[in-house]
Amino acid sequence: MEQNIEEIYQAHSKTVYRYLFCLCHNESLAEELTQETFYLATKNINQFRNECKIQVWLCQIAKNLWFKELKRIKKLTVVSMDTEIGEIKSDLNLEDEFIESEERAELYKQLKNLDGRTRELIYLRLTTELTFKDVAQLLGKSETWARVTFYRWKEKLREMNRKEEQ
Repeated sequence: MEQNIEEIYQAHSKTVYRYLFCLCHNESLAEELTQETFYLATKNINQFRNECKIQVWLCQIAKNLWFKELKRIKKLTVVSMDTEIGEIKSDLNLEDEFIESEERAELYKQLKNLDGRTRELIYLRLTTELTFKDVAQLLGKSETWARVTFYRWKEKLREMNRKEEQ
């Protein structure tokens, strides 16, 4: 590996954090999962085969950690429905902290209605520095799919805005 883990962290930690924040909408959880992502990357750096960009590999690790966290939260919810668990669940869904303006609130409200892959594509393109190719690779789709899906979403959004203005 040409770069050491310190250089990799400096270059990609913000992208990984933003990606995780898009998934969980919780600053402290995103930070914790970012640290865990780089811990696992350090531990498994020899498994990186340069088949994709390092940031895509890191985001895949981050995504797996997020899914693991969701399972843990789900187990806690099943085991106990006390107030603490309710607070954890509500923290994970606090989009109000993430959305500051009414315009953004409407945008994210519309994003909630999209299917999971499309929503994830839009979040990644709006909040990270990942390219269409990187996002497509992360989502297991083609770059063309990512570009076309994003373009169609933007056109639909423009059309809705035109209708509102009339």
